[in-house]
Formats: sequence, structure tokens, C-alpha cells
Amino acid sequence: MKKTITTILFIAVAVTLTLSGCNIRNLSLGDKTTTLSIWHVYGSQTESPMNDIIDEFNQSVGKDKGIVVEVTSVSDSAAIDEAVVNAADSGNLPDIFTAYPRIVNKIDKDMLLNWNDYFSEKELSGYVEDFLSEGYFDDKFLMFPIAKSTELFFLNKTLFERFSDNTDFSDFNNIFALCDKYYDYSDGKAMLQINDYYHFFFTQIHALGGNFIENNKINTDSKEFEAAFTPLAKAAIYGGLSTDGGYASDKWKTAELISSVGSTAGIMYMRDYVTYENGDDENIETKVYTYPTLNGTNPTAIQRGTGIFGVKSDDKKKNKAIALFVKWLTEKKHNLHLATEMGYLPVTKEAFDELMSNLDAVENPKYRLVYEAVSKMYDNYSFIALPLLDNSADVQKNFEQSVKTVLSEAHKTYIKRIDGGEDKEAVMNELLTVSLSSLKKQMR
Repeated sequence: MKKTITTILFIAVAVTLTLSGCNIRNLSLGDKTTTLSIWHVYGSQTESPMNDIIDEFNQSVGKDKGIVVEVTSVSDSAAIDEAVVNAADSGNLPDIFTAYPRIVNKIDKDMLLNWNDYFSEKELSGYVEDFLSEGYFDDKFLMFPIAKSTELFFLNKTLFERFSDNTDFSDFNNIFALCDKYYDYSDGKAMLQINDYYHFFFTQIHALGGNFIENNKINTDSKEFEAAFTPLAKAAIYGGLSTDGGYASDKWKTAELISSVGSTAGIMYMRDYVTYENGDDENIETKVYTYPTLNGTNPTAIQRGTGIFGVKSDDKKKNKAIALFVKWLTEKKHNLHLATEMGYLPVTKEAFDELMSNLDAVENPKYRLVYEAVSKMYDNYSFIALPLLDNSADVQKNFEQSVKTVLSEAHKTYIKRIDGGEDKEAVMNELLTVSLSSLKKQMR
């Protein structure tokens, strides 16, 4: 992917897309109005860039072509997965939904449109190839990319600078060491939350030359797993790395933590002020940095993001309407607007090239920080997509919960024993060994 994206960033891409408004307007669907329902994960029911752009479609091409797209659910990805599975069983699926690739293993693939039936090779050549490849299942193209993300390091610069003048956030080891110091400085507060431990281990073990997933399950027995686990676990057991549930953006709002590692899209939920327990607000400055490395390994980060699925109908007109909407949604103009409103990356080559070559055009200065960090990463990072397992969602959920439970209990034990007068280093080393052993048992 590195080679592909670098080419996109620094070489003018001469691609003529056939997804133009002219071609869309020339597609006839007849006189009767076609209504399409959609479930998606972008924002909330009342505040969503996706809802806004759907309104734009309905008032323009949709109005001309007799198509109305109705948003009937906005939720998070886990809730969408559950709802889609239940709806598939009862025959009440929406016409369109967004989800991660893992959903394909939970429902009948034959229920879904094959986008190859609606997009020509010439049309598909206008999209970033690595983004398209994640949507193929065997020989069927079922998940169409509409926006992608990676992960970054976010910092509440205002509060951090009261604690430290450190400016090196390129390596996890340095960040974890800062977590320990911040825990002491703040009388027991966590500095950092990693939103997805699964992603941390997947990327860092890959960077270390190992395999996080082997034989369709997590491999906790490798030396690479232990190398990734030890520095992270030490920070969590000490207390400066949060093992709480939920997203970091919630604790960011109340200054319960001052940094996080998470999706570029998380910028949507990170306020420019914090609210303290006494109700007082304070404006803050946010800084955004590239995804950290571990032990100087090859920089590696996640390529991720939900895609859009079309549900096959006996009504061929409805199927064509779904495809028309997806083509319109991923045109350069609309795709660029949607992606940059949410902190995502556009999926067409033209839109990607335009964004990265003109970052000053991003109006929101905080969002611009995200894309500046991303542009630095695409010079020298390897980007990898999560493997698709038979039960991906359950595997990831169980791993996340196990890591948090094991390390949370170890932290409580550490504090109790240190308060009891035991040697800090000896207790830490013992708990690192015990925690790793406990996690291995839970993953078997």
C-alpha cells in the first residue's frame, strides 16, 4: 500500500472517471419514485455529515431520478452488526447499510449486491486499489469503500505542557514512560488510552516480524507478542495507561485523560475544551501526531473503515438505484467533502490526491492537523488491514475485554502491595509474568 499511496500523493494521477454527474443523469430509472432505506455508522441521528450529504443527494440527482434515500438508523458498528444479522434472519434488511468486512461471515452473501455488476473496470480504476481490495470476498465485490481511516496519537497540548516539555511521541516506549510520570504527577490519573488493543498488537507484532493471528486465532505464545505486551502492560499496571471501557473521547471531555491512540475519525468527538468536575470549562489546544512505533521497528499502522453494502432486490430498478447512489456518493466532490467532514480519507484517486496536495484547503484547523499527520505517515509507513476471521467481531471483543480485565486487576494488586511496603520493581516484574500467563490462558 505504501507504494500505491506514495504514487497517489506525489505523481499527478491522470484518470478519467466515468462517475461524472453527466453519466449519472443519463441513467434512466423510470418515472416511479424509488425509496431506499439506509443504516450507517457516521455520526448521530441528528448530527451526521452522512445525513447531510444524503439530503444533498435527495435534493439533486435523487430528485431528478426519482430516488429518495431515507436514513432509518444511525448507530455504532457493533450495534449495526447485530441489527443486520437479526434483520437478515427475519428478512427485514435495509436496502443499504455500512459495516466492517466481518459482517459478510455472519449473513448469506447471496443477499448482497456484487458491485462488479454495476461498476465497469474503467470506473473502478479511479479508486485506490488497496481500498477496493478489502471489499472482495472470493470473487465477489460486496463491500464498496466510501471512506477509510488509520490511527494517530492525539494530545491535549494545554494540559500536557503543564506536566512536561517532552515533544517526542514517535515511540510507544517513550509514551509509556511518560504515562508513569503523569500518574505520579496527577495523583493517580491515567495519561493515555489506546482505543483498540487489538489493533496495537496486530500492528506492532507485524512490525516486529511476527504473526498476531495464526490458524484463525490469536497467537499469544510468540516472542513478538511478549515484546509488544511487556511495555504496554507495565504502563497499565503502574496506572498511567487506562484500562477502562468506552472511548477515549468521553474521558477527553472531562480531562480524565489527556492523550489517546485511535482512529482519525475520532477527531469528530474531541472537543476544544474540557469540563472539570466542578462544572468549569477550559479551552484547550489539540495536537495530532503520527502513529507511534515500538522499539524503532518499521512504522506500521492500520488501514480500516466501514464500507457500504447493497441488499439485493428482485426489483432490478431498486438495485440500479442503489448503485447510482453509491456512484454519486463516491464522486470526487462528494467523497472529498464527506471524508474531510468526518476525519476520514477519501477513496478515489483524484480526491485523495487533491486532499494531500492541498491540505490548506481543509477549513477546520483541527481536522487539518489530522491530515498533516496522515500525509507524513504515507511517506514511510506500512498500512495493513485486519484479517477477516470466521468470528472476527467476537475474537476482537474477547481479546479487548481480556486485556483490560487482566491489566486492571494487576494494577489493583500492584497498588495494594506497594502500599503495603513491598519493593516496586519486584512486584512489577512478578505481575508482568502473571498477567502474561493469565492472558494466554484466557486466549486458549
